[in-house]
Amino acid sequence: MVREQGDEAIVADGKEDEVGVMGIGAAADGGDEHHGGGGGFSMKSFLWHGGSVWDAWFSCASNQVAQVLLTLPYSFSQLGMLSGILLQIFYGFLGSWTAYLISVLYVEYRSRKEKEGVSFKNHVIQWFEVLDGLLGPYWKAAGLAFNCTFLLFGSVIQLIACASNIYYINDRLDKRTWTYIFGACCATTVFIPSFHNYRIWSFLGLGMTTYTAWYLAIAALINGQVQGVAHTGPTKLVLYFTGATNILYTFGGHAVTVEIMHAMWKPAKFKYIYLMATLYVFTLTLPSAAAMYWAFGDELLNHSNAFSLLPKNAWRDAAVILMLIHQFITFGFACTPLYFVWEKVIGMHDTKSIFKRALARLPIVVPIWFLAIIFPFFGPINSAVGALLVSFTVYIIPALAHILVYRTASARNNAAEKPPFFLPSWTGMFLVNLFIVVWVLVVGFGLGGWASMVNFVKQIDTFGLFAKCYQCPKPPVPVAAQSPAPLPHH
Repeated sequence: MVREQGDEAIVADGKEDEVGVMGIGAAADGGDEHHGGGGGFSMKSFLWHGGSVWDAWFSCASNQVAQVLLTLPYSFSQLGMLSGILLQIFYGFLGSWTAYLISVLYVEYRSRKEKEGVSFKNHVIQWFEVLDGLLGPYWKAAGLAFNCTFLLFGSVIQLIACASNIYYINDRLDKRTWTYIFGACCATTVFIPSFHNYRIWSFLGLGMTTYTAWYLAIAALINGQVQGVAHTGPTKLVLYFTGATNILYTFGGHAVTVEIMHAMWKPAKFKYIYLMATLYVFTLTLPSAAAMYWAFGDELLNHSNAFSLLPKNAWRDAAVILMLIHQFITFGFACTPLYFVWEKVIGMHDTKSIFKRALARLPIVVPIWFLAIIFPFFGPINSAVGALLVSFTVYIIPALAHILVYRTASARNNAAEKPPFFLPSWTGMFLVNLFIVVWVLVVGFGLGGWASMVNFVKQIDTFGLFAKCYQCPKPPVPVAAQSPAPLPHH
């Protein structure tokens, strides 16, 4: 029977009975839709307890594209139309492949542990634990450092985006003040126990992003090309690789893949969910970024938030409000794994009281709030995070880990998951993984890191740290101040 009490443990699956990685365990394998027993309809179960394949798909698609939707037109102005489209497709499939690798390693780790009789009923498995179990403590340390830092700055980016967006509806307050306000609002995510409880939020979040993406595309087409529009990109290597790393960041949203898998009733079914989510995300990112770049061209180089170039009307205000709500949801997505890590550090992870866990989680929100106020650079910070953190967290570490875990013949023979039908050779998998490691190390981390840091430092030099209102339009200079005062007559 689904639990009805307010205080609920953060359990692996949110059910009374534990279910194994393949969906078989103490609970009968009765299909995705009816886990949890009971049989009667419950509104709380419908809205709150999500662990199906569809829930995972909504979580992946909703988490993959949030505020980055508003910075992709800016990336297109840096890359040019052709490179923008090709790199989206390239990194989309690259990200889907490494998400597949993460799911394979999760299943391998959990199946080994379940054979040893380990229970995960009151424990959420995380990526660094998978690395620890399969490859040892050094890999655990690397996974923990990159993942937590990425998620920390991912949360920072959502706060910056909230302040940047609301400013286009209400500019009576500056962006820094809005950051204070939304920091307090986003702190309420401490009350959401786990990804298992994001069912309705993931569904709504994807609907909001879909509206915003098509609003951007249609509004740009209706608005038409601005007078004297120019499409000169790419013009500088710094701008080109900054844009490329922002796209690498766009399709690197699977720092929370393991937590989303763990919330599933049958985690082994996750394999191709991320690819399916990416294909849907293409229908949002490609038309909106291409239409905005076609309409505004080089103007986007100085407008990293696409909303800033579109006329103020009810349609734009609706898109802004929906994106604000979605960014609150995405903040929760990015922060929840950090909450789990912190709970494990202080010994609160198996505490059943929601309120005790919420209090324990609050210290995580404070540094995020502070960093969002120090570095309010919407757009450039995406590229810096993409190059320095996402490149390792999402691409290099999973690809290298897969090679090392299955490097021996015995590991390949006893693998819980065999190579996929479209690439049945282990050698083929290793070659793809090696290509990813080299490509992302050189292009993403090397060239992308150089370009994004040059751009980031330029923003600091231009606007300063703790910028009160990043990229806000300058107030008009009074007429009296424009003409010099007459010289006194003697």
